[in-house]
Amino acid sequence: MSLLEKLKEKNSDMYQEVKPEPKNDKHEEITFAVSTSDKKENEKSEPRPEIPDRSEEVYNLKPVLSKKSNQKKSTQSENTEKEREFKSLVFKHILRERRDDDVESVIDDLGEIMQEIYEENPWLKKGHDLERLKFEIRNDLTGYGPITPLLEDDSVTEVMVNGPNKVYAERDGRLVLTDVMFRDNDHVMAVLEKIVAPLGRRIDESSPMVDARLQDGSRVNAIIPPLALVGPTITIRKFAKEPFTIHDLINFGTLTEEMAVFLQACVDAKLNLFISGGTGSGKTTTLNVLSSFISNSDRIVTIEDAAELQLGQEHVVSLETRPPNMEGKGAISIRDLVRNSLRMRPDRIVVGEVRSGEALDMLQAMNTGHDGSLATGHSNSPRDMVSRLETMVLMAGMDLPVKAIREQIAGALDVIIHQSRLRDGTRRITNITEVQSLEGDIIVLQDIFTFRQSGVGKDGKIQGKLVPTGVRPGFYERMKDEGVELPPTIFVEKSE
Repeated sequence: MSLLEKLKEKNSDMYQEVKPEPKNDKHEEITFAVSTSDKKENEKSEPRPEIPDRSEEVYNLKPVLSKKSNQKKSTQSENTEKEREFKSLVFKHILRERRDDDVESVIDDLGEIMQEIYEENPWLKKGHDLERLKFEIRNDLTGYGPITPLLEDDSVTEVMVNGPNKVYAERDGRLVLTDVMFRDNDHVMAVLEKIVAPLGRRIDESSPMVDARLQDGSRVNAIIPPLALVGPTITIRKFAKEPFTIHDLINFGTLTEEMAVFLQACVDAKLNLFISGGTGSGKTTTLNVLSSFISNSDRIVTIEDAAELQLGQEHVVSLETRPPNMEGKGAISIRDLVRNSLRMRPDRIVVGEVRSGEALDMLQAMNTGHDGSLATGHSNSPRDMVSRLETMVLMAGMDLPVKAIREQIAGALDVIIHQSRLRDGTRRITNITEVQSLEGDIIVLQDIFTFRQSGVGKDGKIQGKLVPTGVRPGFYERMKDEGVELPPTIFVEKSE
């Protein structure tokens, strides 16, 4: 069937074949024309087919969120005010009567203390949920206050305190508003002091920002008034109780088994790896997993703002930066620690995050015999990471020509691993890129593995797969010299 005949059959109700008088020429002429009279008759006799309403499928502007009324807020305030006052009386009683007692004994007697508060204050109504109040008071005494249950919940990956009345949690890559609340700003500050005090750090009006960590290594950032207008703001990025392994990342879909084998080979061959990505993309988790591939016989020096890496090797030296004291002196930066680590006879240097002038010292270390180093940095792509490294080197205060900086980068780095947090909340390694060489003034990059997106599902999940590009890296022979051999098929996409 010709294209013309298909068109005729498909539009038979709108088009009518008109056969004119035969002509003398050999070719038969067929024309299609719309008959106006027949069209009117058809409109009367046969109803037009209804056109489906697709207005819901059109992408429209979202409605503007209206501001929450103060009435709802005041109602919640009235409901919780009595409980807050009751808990305040309990704490005052403990400080007054049981200040020198062991915390465990105080918790054991908590029920009796609460009953005694009721007897001393008959105006208090016993309409509270005593078991819940006892649980909250116990958390204040032994844990981190109201957010303790969130920190103990394995499904929660991040906790965000926006003042005393709003606490958000991240589950499965999505932020949700919880029903957790603090009494007031002082309550948030008390929890914050409990976090930073054991680390020898402080947070007050003269030093209103701090980076810290919990005992399990979870990262903590806090900022307080007058800089934070909503009240003391705490951001806690939790780490798993058991560090993730490469098999966990494969199961999560962060990378494929072929990519995992390749990255392990890169670490074994002592290539210099740089992990790039945006905030919350999982860079530190991937760095921790890659660091686990390092031989147990190597001396590893880790350098971080707040010690977060959880390495299982025996010979690990962890270094941590120090903020300035009250006089503004005594600060130790990552750059100072990188310089010092070069005198510590390291086999591997692992830098938690490169963000300024330490990039120059890190590149020089990679170029002067400290192979197998690992580091992370913020960027939107592997190419963007190279540009950011150039900027960070200039932040060291050295007036170096751009070409000299690019030669340092091309000579130091072997592989850039770019990780992204996709729109659906999943975290994936989207590029494993080889840093080849400097051609002219351009650093040549070549993708070895990449994420190929095919679409978005009805549930909003990103659809796609991680595939090799078919290019064998230039350091393949160098890996062989180190005794690491990979099958060439690892760089070829498997046929489905």
